[in-house]
Amino acid sequence: MAETPDLAPLLAAGWSHDAGRGAISKSFRFASFVEAFGFMTRVALWAEKWNHHPDWSNSYDTVEVSLTSHDAEGLTVRDVKLAQKMDALAGG
Repeated sequence: MAETPDLAPLLAAGWSHDAGRGAISKSFRFASFVEAFGFMTRVALWAEKWNHHPDWSNSYDTVEVSLTSHDAEGLTVRDVKLAQKMDALAGG
């Protein structure tokens, strides 16, 4: 299992840590489906650029996200970096 990076800032920002799965997760809620989908599109561009892709789903105005580094069998700084970018892109 990968060494867990400092998660305190993410936990304070509403992310939750599942140590058993080696993942962090968060639910993002938006004013509409279009805003939720726009968020996913913006995140997808960064995820592709960084070659680190989230496990996620969308239901109308909500995007559920889970991040883990499958190749490292747990959390890495890549997950923290993408989580921070997601928070910034969501406006929070």
